[in-house]
Formats: sequence, C-alpha cells, structure tokens
Amino acid sequence: MRLSHFWNRMHEQFGETYAESLARDYVIEALGSRTVYQALAEGVGAKEVWRAVCDTFNLPSTVR
Repeated sequence: MRLSHFWNRMHEQFGETYAESLARDYVIEALGSRTVYQALAEGVGAKEVWRAVCDTFNLPSTVR
C-alpha cells in the first residue's frame, strides 16, 4: 500500500482533522505501543499500520 493511499483511507474514515490527531496522539498497542506517525517513521509498512488501525477501531471489512 502506498503511503498516499493510506492517508486517503485515513481521511475517508476519520475526516482530515481527526485522522491527523489520531495519527499523532493515539497509541496503538498492535504497533508496538506507538502512534501511527511513530510506526511509519520507524519503517512499519503502511499496509501493516492500516490493518492495525482497522483492528483497533473496528472498521468494517469493506474498508480493510
């Protein structure tokens, strides 16, 4: 998954403002207790991060 596609999905699901806040502030245990930004900066793939976001926020299977 390209990073641009990841951010498009984040913005579609959460809105631009909340997606940015969530990515910056919300610690996701499945990402090694890191935020989205931290995980991406440390080399975790966008697809893996997206899956963790989907699982954490119980997003429907149609967007996974």
